[in-house]
Amino acid sequence: MAGGLSSSVPVKSEGQLRRVLGVPSLVLFGLVYMVPLTVFTTYGIVTKLTGGRLSVAYLVTLAAMVFTAWSYARMAAIYPMAGSTYAYAQRSFGAPIGFLAGWLLLLDYLLLPMLNYLVIGIYLKAAIPAMPEWAPILVTIGVVTVLNIVGIVSVVRANSLIITLQAVFIAVFVGMAIFAISGYRGANLLAPFSGDGSVAGASPILAGAAILCLSFLGFDAISTLSEEAREPTRSVPKAIMIATVLSGFLYFALSYVSQLVFPSNSFTDIESGSLDVMVAAGGRFLNAFFTAVYVAAAVGCAVTSQASVARILYAMGRDGILPRRVFGHVSVRFGTPAFATLVVSVISLAALWIDLVTLASVVSFGALSAFSAVNLCLLRRYYRDHGKRSGRAVLGNLVAPLIGFGLTVWLWTSLSGLTMAVGLIWLAMGFAWLLFVTRGFRRPTPILELDQ
Repeated sequence: MAGGLSSSVPVKSEGQLRRVLGVPSLVLFGLVYMVPLTVFTTYGIVTKLTGGRLSVAYLVTLAAMVFTAWSYARMAAIYPMAGSTYAYAQRSFGAPIGFLAGWLLLLDYLLLPMLNYLVIGIYLKAAIPAMPEWAPILVTIGVVTVLNIVGIVSVVRANSLIITLQAVFIAVFVGMAIFAISGYRGANLLAPFSGDGSVAGASPILAGAAILCLSFLGFDAISTLSEEAREPTRSVPKAIMIATVLSGFLYFALSYVSQLVFPSNSFTDIESGSLDVMVAAGGRFLNAFFTAVYVAAAVGCAVTSQASVARILYAMGRDGILPRRVFGHVSVRFGTPAFATLVVSVISLAALWIDLVTLASVVSFGALSAFSAVNLCLLRRYYRDHGKRSGRAVLGNLVAPLIGFGLTVWLWTSLSGLTMAVGLIWLAMGFAWLLFVTRGFRRPTPILELDQ
């Protein structure tokens, strides 16, 4: 689960990227990037929080994401390059605002590996109760760190197998769940919408929807393939919209079926609440199958997300935004940003102490901040700077981003007080660092080159 701010170690090449990707290929890339089984990451937490209305919370999140995806799509059409939120904010509002927008999104990238390590520990602990939760976390951090320093080519290739396994699991799960539901007498098909009555009102749904924003991290990653897409100013925006809508309906469908097969928010363990769903749908077989596939997917995501953020940190070190000796270092032997990778691993050790709801909420804080910024970028670039204020342009360049901004801010303010405090402290740290590197804005703001 990751956004479009990405970078890689510059490699000299004599060839050129071929424009061979059409809309279907771009959509598939976006769906794969968002990890289909991410719906089960916070299943128990959000189901409990919303009083059994998880599927409704996903619809609310999808509504906000559709308008935000529209803003990303429009910005991708004018800036077909990597960098996403950072690039759009920097070119729309200037380098300092771009830096702070990128800093907020960096919070997601730093915490995504930790999120994967934490859920690996949670689900392996549930599968093997005698195993301490910290053991698989430490082992996975060590293995993933070594793979990222030595080289991850073989692991990246294995990701295609992991995605295939997820697709097979989803088909098996839905089939077994429908079979189980058909055996229930008087199954209430509207229960996932009405809830179980434990909580009432819209506020719990909004709070749950805010957490679920992490499920959509990565739809904008499609924009990073602009140089390999046919007609990128048309195909990339279209693919962003399609991938967002399809993933949203996939999350909704899986959560809806799950709540039908297990119409309760009383879980054995709220952080691994989806295991109760698996047992209800297919017994021990489906429970074991899910655990194996989910943990494999989390390991694969940990490898790629740690590699991604390590290269972002490397780019920041190379361009003088972070200390060059640490973050701008590349291993002579392995050709990878070894020190940056180690820094990410040390930060990820916090998975030994943090709880899932806090971590998921903080990741969503960064995502919603970035999403809000991109909606504002579209308002400025298309409506104010370009003066497109007539007819359909008003709907696309003013109304749509205003709705997207309003919805993302609404969800953003629905997060917990602790989450807001952590996020604002992170933003303050970014502003303090910006003051330091610019010597109180007496020097130009360093610009991160992410489209090399």
